[in-house]
Amino acid sequence: MIKVLLYEDNPQFREGLTMLIDGSTGFSVLASYKNCDHVKEEVEKWKPDVILLDINMPGTDGLEGLKKIRQFNTVAKILMLTVFDDNKNVFEAIRNGADGYLLKKTPPAKLLEYIQDATEGGAPMTSSIAAQVLKMFQETHQVKYQEYNLSERENQVLHLLVEGYSYKMIGNELFIAIDTVRSHIKKIYEKLHVNSKSEAVAKAFRDKLI
Repeated sequence: MIKVLLYEDNPQFREGLTMLIDGSTGFSVLASYKNCDHVKEEVEKWKPDVILLDINMPGTDGLEGLKKIRQFNTVAKILMLTVFDDNKNVFEAIRNGADGYLLKKTPPAKLLEYIQDATEGGAPMTSSIAAQVLKMFQETHQVKYQEYNLSERENQVLHLLVEGYSYKMIGNELFIAIDTVRSHIKKIYEKLHVNSKSEAVAKAFRDKLI
């Protein structure tokens, strides 16, 4: 059972999301809130597997809530669920530890798939967001993965991580075993001096590795 905590200020959308997730086999909504004013107490109380965070909320918004959560919890998967598709919000969310970035217009079945993927190690992004972000960095920055001595294969794996691929999807894309994927990712973490997928993705953006 994937336990979900929801932060969304629109009551109709919040209720709809709760009904969708709660009504799907293998998913449960623990609680839902209209902002992140008391996010530390709420996350510590419910211990969710996945947190869905809106960005624009009255009081403490999603980006501030994300920063607060990551100060005391690096285990829960955090997916931003928002109408904002601008580069600034996407970059800020990933830089501060978000595991994925989804638009509210994401079809219900796809949303459930993204939540499941996050729990399995993926970093899901709505395809239009991923394409937009990658295009921005490809146009404005040169690849600098050599500075961290990443091999060509490790760089390929890092790119797929940034695009939101799970370990299994990376293996299928590169025609390698999942154990090999894990080995590459372990080496990437060591070379980038990070401890998690979200940190690796954030560093890839921050240090212009993609």
